Amino acid sequence: MQPRTGKTCGAQSTHTSSRLVLAAILPRKNRRPRGPGAEASPGSADRTGTSAFRTTVRVGSNGPMRIETIETFLADQIAIVRIRTDDGAEGIGQTSPFRPGLSVRLLHEMAAPHFLGQDPWDLEALVERCLRKEYKFPSTFLYRALCGIDTALWDLLGKVTGQPVHKLLGGQVRDFVPMYASSMSRSITPEAEAERLAALREEYGFRAAKVRIGDVMGADRDASPGRTEKLIPHIREVMGDDFTIHADANSGFSVSRAIRVGRILEDHGYGHFEEPCPYPLLENTAQVAAALDIPVAGGEQDNSLVQFRRMIESHAVDIVQPDIGYIGGVARARRVARMAEDAGIPCTPHCSNTSMLQVFTLHLAASMPACHQFHEWGIEDTPWTRGVYEPELRLENGGVKVSTAPGWGVEITPEFLRDAHHEVSSR
Repeated sequence: MQPRTGKTCGAQSTHTSSRLVLAAILPRKNRRPRGPGAEASPGSADRTGTSAFRTTVRVGSNGPMRIETIETFLADQIAIVRIRTDDGAEGIGQTSPFRPGLSVRLLHEMAAPHFLGQDPWDLEALVERCLRKEYKFPSTFLYRALCGIDTALWDLLGKVTGQPVHKLLGGQVRDFVPMYASSMSRSITPEAEAERLAALREEYGFRAAKVRIGDVMGADRDASPGRTEKLIPHIREVMGDDFTIHADANSGFSVSRAIRVGRILEDHGYGHFEEPCPYPLLENTAQVAAALDIPVAGGEQDNSLVQFRRMIESHAVDIVQPDIGYIGGVARARRVARMAEDAGIPCTPHCSNTSMLQVFTLHLAASMPACHQFHEWGIEDTPWTRGVYEPELRLENGGVKVSTAPGWGVEITPEFLRDAHHEVSSR
């Protein structure tokens, strides 16, 4: 069914279900408080999901709950997804950031029909069925859209059961996740980079960081002449020997250049060497990994589970880095983390911004034994991630304490929902 659109600055667009229902605001003594606004007064308007609780009661059926609506709220680089079932349960998620308008289009037109009317508990099977049915369209934007649906369903199931998502993923392995300060900048000088990393260590207790070397898909170019060779020793000199430093080339080097740079990193005691060669050229990365002692990391750009199996079994990487937003959600990222665990290598999910993806990654890291290293915490200022959800994650003593609240443990702010462009697909 085609989505209905409208900007939610006033009345929310509505839809009519294709099946016979009795929609009623139940008397308070019979209402089940499941989700935001459950204690709101009967008859109050339901505009953003944070006021009244509306229950849909099926006539003559005691079957499982079914996905009734899939909504998107798009603003700037963020697309929030909200899923509601026919019995009033709801969950929130987010597509991968960047070009989210394209992800929203594919979500409503291609992905949503595979989920509407289905049982949320079939989450993983539904994701894989969608990918099988749409096998002729293996677009990154389909996977980014699936991330929004997958993460909203995990939140819904957590709220239904009263459990945090990490409990549903396999149980809590750790209650505190250490973070590394992740720089996104190649325009910053080595001196300025070292200065700000030292300040962040002092303020937040970071014990690790990552810097950018080379240039993105750079074919052996540097962001500025000689920057890589200047940056590597200078950061180590300023931060000292008891501080972990990673380096990310973002697919910047040929095999020979990557090996030379890798040896410089080894000489200065760096932690890992991320994406040294263009990521589609897995064999090139494997040559670099074989030649160096420093662990080689990769996988953030990949969305194929078969490709992850290849990179692990061929020892192309020593650390695997699925991105929940790029791979199609938490269920698929969890499968990569389990591959890593079986192979005896670390899984350090990629997460370079402070959107809801950071919340999802935190829960994955809390539940997977292979996710035992420092995890990524972006340090660049991103105004588009502010005011999206609350409570915000708190960074203390170089890491984040894992929430024990149901679902993701956060809610989307009413202001974001009010101002975002709203679309809904319904069955």
